[in-house]
Amino acid sequence: MNPIYYIIAIIAFIMIAVAEVIIIKNASKKKINDLENQAKSTLEAARKESESLKKESILEAKEEVHKLRSDCDRELRERRNEVQRLERRLIQREESIDKKSDILERKDTEINEKMDEVEKIKNQVQELYDNQKAELERISNMSCEEAKQLLLDEVNKEIKHDVAVMIKEVETKAKEEADKRSREIITTAIQRCAADHVSETTVHVVNLPNDEMKGRIIGREGRNIRTLETLTGVDLIIDDTPEAVILSSFDPIRREIAKIALEKLIVDGRIHPARIEEMVERAKKEVDDDIKEEGEQATFETGVHGLHPELIKLLGRLKYRTSYGQNVLKHSIEVSYLAGLMASELGLDVNTAKRAGLLHDIGKVVDQEYEGPHAIIGGDLAKKYRESAVIVNAIAAHHGDVEMISLEAVLVQAADAISAARPGARRETLEAYIKRLEKLEEIANSYDGVDKSYAIQAGREIRIMVKPDHVDDAGAVEMARDMVKTIEQQLEYPGQIKVNIIRETRAVEYAK
Repeated sequence: MNPIYYIIAIIAFIMIAVAEVIIIKNASKKKINDLENQAKSTLEAARKESESLKKESILEAKEEVHKLRSDCDRELRERRNEVQRLERRLIQREESIDKKSDILERKDTEINEKMDEVEKIKNQVQELYDNQKAELERISNMSCEEAKQLLLDEVNKEIKHDVAVMIKEVETKAKEEADKRSREIITTAIQRCAADHVSETTVHVVNLPNDEMKGRIIGREGRNIRTLETLTGVDLIIDDTPEAVILSSFDPIRREIAKIALEKLIVDGRIHPARIEEMVERAKKEVDDDIKEEGEQATFETGVHGLHPELIKLLGRLKYRTSYGQNVLKHSIEVSYLAGLMASELGLDVNTAKRAGLLHDIGKVVDQEYEGPHAIIGGDLAKKYRESAVIVNAIAAHHGDVEMISLEAVLVQAADAISAARPGARRETLEAYIKRLEKLEEIANSYDGVDKSYAIQAGREIRIMVKPDHVDDAGAVEMARDMVKTIEQQLEYPGQIKVNIIRETRAVEYAK
């Protein structure tokens, strides 16, 4: 193709492009002018609108200011009125205070005048009092302090009398209620516990098949009887009693061993020193087994379990111990029953009461080996074998050697007294019985104001007649209490002693 055409085509293309650029430029200018005009109109409208809003805001602000000014003026007027009202009230109050102040001043003046008058009257009264006091002292020949002391003494006497009367009434009421309740409990316990009482002796009688056996027991030149007495520590009394030998010893265990050994020898027929020694050893073993069985039987009967084996053996040995003729093991079992029954009635620990009752006389087994009362020894034994503190105290305190720390200890003491006081339970010599009665009457007669005294009911009660002009009702109550303490300190007795003081006043006249 011809290059001219190319050039022409290029020139044409360029011209077309320039024309398009010119056209576009013109269009842009036009558009820009339109936009400028539109912006100017928009700005003009905004300016007008802002001026309008400005005017409206100014108007609203002026209205708000006017409103606020009106409110402030109203509030100011109200406060001014309130202040004026308060000022009027304050003025009225000041006037009222001034009036009251004047009244108070007048009253103060009047009071001062009256106080002066009262002081004058007081001085006059004091002067009259001093004159009357002096006149009374002159008439009575007593000073004021002496009269005051006399009055205090009289009041003190009256108070003591009233206190004694009140004590008597309270004690009487308490004793009536306590006696009634205690009688019910003790009666119930005694009725539910019936025990046989057999008086123990210090001798055993062994029956023989014939009188020829006496010679065999004595042996050649008395060697058999000497051997038996030496091994057992028992005295054999062989006299004219037909077909009988008497074993005498204050030790029941030795006496029992000798009895068993002699009975075995009689049955065996071979009586010589070697055989006697063999039979004595067998008898000792049998007695030891019997002691253990008796201890276990006692714990089974009373329902007391968990005792130390050594305590059970000591219990069994009580079978061969007596107190005033009463078997101590049976007595301990009975005390256990009674203490348990009373504890049940009172809602206390039955097992503790029964355990303490069963062991309360355990010290009598070894009292010859130790020094001191059997109650203290028994408490030490119980402590040694790990009994509780309550049990130890109940054992040690059942004769009052130590202070009781539990109600179970009181029940054990009461049960011990009941068991010992049962009819036929214990026996004592006539001489000791008479001495106790004489000592009881001697203690009663040692008090001032006692006219006569009588020990009755086998020494379990003492009735004392007092002189009514020496001892009043309150004094009788005090005398009874003091006499009870003296008897407890100076006498030893089973059970309890009732002190009954009788004060009788008689008025005698004769019609003529």
